[in-house]
Amino acid sequence: MSEHSNSTVFYDGSCPLCRAEISYYRRVDQGASLCFVDISEADAQTPFGIDRSQAMERLHVQSADGRALSGAAAFVEIWKRLPGWRRAARLATLPGAMTILELAYRAFLPVRPYISGFFGWLLRLQAALGGTGRA
Repeated sequence: MSEHSNSTVFYDGSCPLCRAEISYYRRVDQGASLCFVDISEADAQTPFGIDRSQAMERLHVQSADGRALSGAAAFVEIWKRLPGWRRAARLATLPGAMTILELAYRAFLPVRPYISGFFGWLLRLQAALGGTGRA
């Protein structure tokens, strides 16, 4: 499979933090090597045969070669495809790095709703004050 084939990122578009992150990825994906699927949309296909609630709990990526990835492994697949992030992807191949990244991701998951809520509040405040609301 070509290095230029797309990987598909399945993300929770109902999460302000997730939307901002995906917006960033779209901006820096100069090679258009990532496709994005908002699994919060009613007609969206969920990845790998999992139900919508499971799909929205973690980041999922289908790599260009068809592998099903989630959590830290999904982030590393994204990093491989983004200029400026490839070094981070290479560092993730060091012994023990994926274990540490996955543990950090799992520690983040329970606080994601609070961070996302705060981020959403900041965006609403920015919009109310006449800001750009670019996220």
